Amino acid sequence: MDEALLRSLTPGVLAILVRRGADFAAAEDAVQDALVEAVRVWPADPPRDAKGWLVTVAWRRFLDATRADASRRRREERVEEEPGPGPSPAVDDTLQLYFLCAHPSLTPSSAVALTLRAVGGLTTRQIARAYLVPEATMAQRISRAKRTLSGVRFDQPGDVATVLRVLYLVFNEGYSGDVDLAAEAIRLTRQLAGAIDHPEVAGLLALMLLHHARRATRTAPDGSLVPLAEQDRGRWDTASIAEGVRVLQAALARDRLGEFQAQAAIAALHADARTAGETDWVQIVEWYDELARLTESPVVRLNRAVAIGEADGPRAGLAALAALDDSLPRHTAVAAYLHERDGDLTTAARLYAEAAHKAPNLAERDHLTRRAARLNAARDESRDPGHRS
Repeated sequence: MDEALLRSLTPGVLAILVRRGADFAAAEDAVQDALVEAVRVWPADPPRDAKGWLVTVAWRRFLDATRADASRRRREERVEEEPGPGPSPAVDDTLQLYFLCAHPSLTPSSAVALTLRAVGGLTTRQIARAYLVPEATMAQRISRAKRTLSGVRFDQPGDVATVLRVLYLVFNEGYSGDVDLAAEAIRLTRQLAGAIDHPEVAGLLALMLLHHARRATRTAPDGSLVPLAEQDRGRWDTASIAEGVRVLQAALARDRLGEFQAQAAIAALHADARTAGETDWVQIVEWYDELARLTESPVVRLNRAVAIGEADGPRAGLAALAALDDSLPRHTAVAAYLHERDGDLTTAARLYAEAAHKAPNLAERDHLTRRAARLNAARDESRDPGHRS
């Protein structure tokens, strides 16, 4: 079986059923039945028109389910007549599916799960494994999302910003289980970029490509985190970087700057530097200024403080940091880094240890703990050069 082919055809088949009048939840169930039937039948008898075959089987499954439900007699009258055989129309409805799955009535987690299922073509089991939750829990989440959308008309206009936010959430999940969600997010965003001409869609694709290019160097063989400045830049994926830069330049040329384009521009400047010391921090600060103007995000201002610390010195960075709420996530870790750069190892070690207790995951906690231990050891060594632990 060509699993990639099935996954690529799933959104279009689902969209055709919905456009014909099928309820989203019922259409999704019918498409899943058709996919199961394809797995059973195709190896021995592959169809000449794969999409048309799936549409026909899924539509029949939908009609069968509709006829079996006495409470849906009125709908049965509308859909009684099955469309005639022949190739399915070459209409790309994937874009509408994105908007439907990212409907504002859904929670972000439900929107992400539904997008992966309906547009990404992943199974409930794969999504559950990626999110490290029981399959039954993920099935309930997807079922609730489909029920929420049961009354939503397919032709309602969607919100591009919401769709992009959902895709960004998928990308940030990274890799876990047997599904690479970062790669899946790139695939979905490419699909969206092919369906809609929007500079922020291109900006998000560029951002994903530029970040993903560094993936192999983000962790050491033992699983520990490797900071950007210490990564082996010779192992970065130059093809992804080149594509990301090309996509970004085309988007910026439209002169409709958005937050994803600004983030991608920052990522491109990091990717362009042959060494950490050659990073153009002055330009990065300027892009963070643009990003802060666009988003008014305190997290953006936190990252801007780091960039200022690199461009103008750690004390300038600490001054920028002092204007921010110290309850911000990773505020303490940033303060520790800037104090370390300023040569105050005692304060930096204390703050690294404090930040480790607040870390959102085990890998980050271990990284911060090691930084604190390293500084404490360096401080002790400087006090007593003859001491050996």
